[in-house]
Amino acid sequence: MTAHSERRRVPYTPKQMFDLVSDVGMYPKFIPWISGSRVRKKSPTEDGGESFEADLVISFAVFRESYTSLIKTYPADANGVARIDVEAISGPFNKLLTRYAFYPAGEGACDMTFDVEFAFRSRLMQRAAGAAFDIAMRKVAGAFEDRAKELYGAQ
Repeated sequence: MTAHSERRRVPYTPKQMFDLVSDVGMYPKFIPWISGSRVRKKSPTEDGGESFEADLVISFAVFRESYTSLIKTYPADANGVARIDVEAISGPFNKLLTRYAFYPAGEGACDMTFDVEFAFRSRLMQRAAGAAFDIAMRKVAGAFEDRAKELYGAQ
């Protein structure tokens, strides 16, 4: 199993980052290695969030794999903290869990946490991905920040 955790202060509100990260259909436009995305089976949850499935395609070096994730969004709670949980339910992973959380940090900023754990079924893919995993996850987290600049302007 490979894991990565990251916390960044970004000059955007928790709502702005929550909206950006939950827009999975746009991922191929700005997330490295995501070459396709299709959202399906969207339904509201009792707490005001959404639950949906998304089919994603990863293209990395010579690998091209598709998988389906179950995504649950949790809008801001009483403390202003919003969260998105993602779990792969089919595809090349034994396990893929991702959690994003957005904590108010004052003056229109937030602390964004990004935690991911994964294990590929294939040892070859696990070795290939594991070798550059931390760098790749930093690029993904940075891609969200770059997308926020594009959508909301430099703050």
